[in-house]
Amino acid sequence: MLPLKRVTPSLRQSTQALRRNVSIQSILHGSPEAKEAGLVELQQHSRIVARGKYVHVFEFHRIKPEASDQYKKAAEAFFTGITADSNLHVKLTGSWETLVGEMDTYVHITEYENYGGYDRSSKLIRDSEHSKRYKDMLPFVQSRATQINQEFAFLPSSPPRSQGGIFELRSYTLNPGKLLEWESAWRKGIEARSKLISPVGAWFSQIGRLHQVHHLWQYPDLETRKETREKAWQVDGWSDTVHKSSQLAKFMDSYILEPLSFSPLK
Repeated sequence: MLPLKRVTPSLRQSTQALRRNVSIQSILHGSPEAKEAGLVELQQHSRIVARGKYVHVFEFHRIKPEASDQYKKAAEAFFTGITADSNLHVKLTGSWETLVGEMDTYVHITEYENYGGYDRSSKLIRDSEHSKRYKDMLPFVQSRATQINQEFAFLPSSPPRSQGGIFELRSYTLNPGKLLEWESAWRKGIEARSKLISPVGAWFSQIGRLHQVHHLWQYPDLETRKETREKAWQVDGWSDTVHKSSQLAKFMDSYILEPLSFSPLK
């Protein structure tokens, strides 16, 4: 039997230091801005990849199938009401109905002037007539979920537009601690994909379901979507992005959405 080698304290400390260094390097794979930020920012990665100026609230409402018309009318009254109120400083990015995915589900994205603006606006809504309009939707709703997101710095959301067609919301649940790597891969991928089409917006979650990223696309129809995605594989850099990002995600979801009549994005 061979004698066991004794591990000296200095050797043990060197090994531990090496492991810490490897761990740190495995985390710090974001954009050049992220790398330059150094180790101090590892616990504040949202400051590195976020645009920072706004927060976007995603609301998912699953309604009773037979109540579609009533719900749409109530939703229009509430969301157009809060955006028209100059005291609130709320913008409606868009409102959509799901055509493929979680059926009978509606998605609303509102924009606030960062967390301070969200706190202020939410309080004003609760203490005003807008609260009653929100409650007018509830009899038609089976379940609700809310998530607060920030935009990726490299892709601010598109302003209101009316191009027609359909939208695709792609949502990815990442492995914890992989946001910087995702940002790096997608920054390069978007540059390649933009030769064919640019996304409407891209966000990552901060409150609600965590470790999620979303990006929104617009197409004239599903056939155009199919053709565009096929062409993307011929663009240098796109396949590498797909390969890298797929290794970072636990779950991937795609929803085809149709904008509601009052949606600023449609």
